[in-house]
Amino acid sequence: MTLVKTTRINFLFDFYQSLLTDKQRTYMKLYYLEDLSLGEIAEEYGISRQAVYDNVRRTEAMLEDYEAKLKLFSKFQKRMDIIERMEKMLTSNNEETKKLWDLLNTLKNHD
Repeated sequence: MTLVKTTRINFLFDFYQSLLTDKQRTYMKLYYLEDLSLGEIAEEYGISRQAVYDNVRRTEAMLEDYEAKLKLFSKFQKRMDIIERMEKMLTSNNEETKKLWDLLNTLKNHD
């Protein structure tokens, strides 16, 4: 599994985990956040490695489907890109720039 895929799934999980079942959340946390192997998860829950694999893959597909429909991660990425570009543009030290920095930080820290 690539780092890019892992990072994407972690972001999608952050955005959409409330839409998952408890079991899906648990397996995804163990696999992606705690870096347990499929075998370790299977052993811990007394199920087959294949059952864990199927659940994780099905959940990944669900997360991608949620993103395709709701686009929360995509909007987040675009917002962060705009913020980064604005930060680069704000190099002067006048009063207007300070006000813009305050607004930018408010936007950046808004949930």
